[in-house]
Amino acid sequence: MMYPKIPLAQRIIEICQQKGVQHIVISPGSRNAPLTIGFTNNPFFKCYSIADERCAAFFALGIAQQLQKPIVVVCTSGSALLNYYPAFAEAFYSQIPLVVISADRPQSKIDIGDGQTIRQENVFANHSLYNANLLENSSTENDNNIQMALHISVTQKGPVHVNAPFEEPLYETVTELQVQPKIIDFNTEEKQFKIENLSIETWSNATKKLVLVGELLPNSVEQKYLDVLANDPSVVVLTEKTSNLHHPTFIDQIDTLITPFTDEDFKAFQPEILLTFGGMVVSKRIKAFLRKYKPAHHWHVDELRAYDTFGALTNHFETKINTFLSQLFTEKTVESSYQSSIAEIWKSRVAKHQQYIAQIPFSDFKVFDFLCKNVPSNIQLQVSNSSAIRYLQLFDLNKTVQVFCNRGTSGIDGSTSTAIGAALASDLPTMLITGDISFLYDSNALWNNYIPKNFKIILLNNSGGGIFRILPGHQETETFNTYFETSHQLNASHLAKMYGLDYFEVNDEATLQQHYKEFLNQNEKPSILEIFTPEKENNGILLEFFRRLKGF
Repeated sequence: MMYPKIPLAQRIIEICQQKGVQHIVISPGSRNAPLTIGFTNNPFFKCYSIADERCAAFFALGIAQQLQKPIVVVCTSGSALLNYYPAFAEAFYSQIPLVVISADRPQSKIDIGDGQTIRQENVFANHSLYNANLLENSSTENDNNIQMALHISVTQKGPVHVNAPFEEPLYETVTELQVQPKIIDFNTEEKQFKIENLSIETWSNATKKLVLVGELLPNSVEQKYLDVLANDPSVVVLTEKTSNLHHPTFIDQIDTLITPFTDEDFKAFQPEILLTFGGMVVSKRIKAFLRKYKPAHHWHVDELRAYDTFGALTNHFETKINTFLSQLFTEKTVESSYQSSIAEIWKSRVAKHQQYIAQIPFSDFKVFDFLCKNVPSNIQLQVSNSSAIRYLQLFDLNKTVQVFCNRGTSGIDGSTSTAIGAALASDLPTMLITGDISFLYDSNALWNNYIPKNFKIILLNNSGGGIFRILPGHQETETFNTYFETSHQLNASHLAKMYGLDYFEVNDEATLQQHYKEFLNQNEKPSILEIFTPEKENNGILLEFFRRLKGF
């Protein structure tokens, strides 16, 4: 087997193998040549070459999102490393294990005017769970640092940074391994958890308990616990599409439910106990409601972190949600009309929703209604940020569909790259629903040789950042159109041709129904279905929907 001659590079590669870190995403460069040589010549590793560093990091993030294992992304020295930061921050807030290994110049070459040098040590300090700043010479200290980084990435679920200085020559190789790093066996004892009786009693006696679930991996909560929540008349469960939780009594269209509420309605809905678990919440309206009408108790369940999102956090239960729920429930039931009253309201909302859909013209709203009714079963659905994920929240969706979105930082950067990485790592067919600005911003994601043949992109092109049209402060001015909405006349047809993707164009309902079937049946190569909707009508149709729910 071929190894890099530099001992430090050998140690990094050997430790990764011994720790079972298998997927390596490499951004081409020269300073990282020792790592590239070592990883690519070892059959244990699955290596991927992604030229654009920002895309590479989000691609790795997508793989890690699905496998829930640390994925390594490797780059050369200098500004290349900084392009990893958006995905690094997303990994931090979404609790995804991501390992950045950056090649660096020796310390003596930093800040002397040498090319491709920046201050790389601790460059991700604000969002890194661990920074392993290695020394150029091979050492036990380096070995321990590398292993600690990998360990923390797994146990604390997030990104770490390993910075490795290499001196030239960089491309020399040897045929035998010259190092034998001592592998550390980290003993990680699971924390013992027990709910205090006072908390159980508080839960049992409360007549208005609101459960709000953010982003979760599919099958995170045992069905028997969901059934108990669903059958408790004092409990209302609100979920988001990214929660991947389902029950007939759960409401997963939060904005549709609460937007029409009056002050009196909000006071009636105000919970005594708010129980939250899962990651970030999309709905701005539920956040505004809970910040104004605060619960007496806000309990958050998470092994690692608890954000005081609503300014009302009273308890952080540091355990897994199944462990928590297994201890929470008792035989005691309390009389309450909390769930039944919301169920009646929800029934009315659904009827008004259906009436409205039948009346409106072709638009973003109409398209999302069509897509949610016709998305294939048993697929992985990746969704970009801004308008796309918010529209998806407003519609019923096939319960077999797994939904993912980069809600850690909620950025539009990297949505397509993440989806491609996730598609590669998943056994399910993958579809991405994205907006035009997000797609164009990450168009280098298609510069990728690992896109599965059945990968599909549904691109809604409304000629700009439609989210800004529904935010307060929208005015039809040149400044708004240019600097906020970023109006454009671009399309994806030439990108599809350049990267060898099939392309379908839709401009109305008739062509949507026609081309959608063709689009779904195309599995010989990746494909794009670009749907053009009216730029200036979309926001009016969406806002009118919420007005109709209020009965206007």
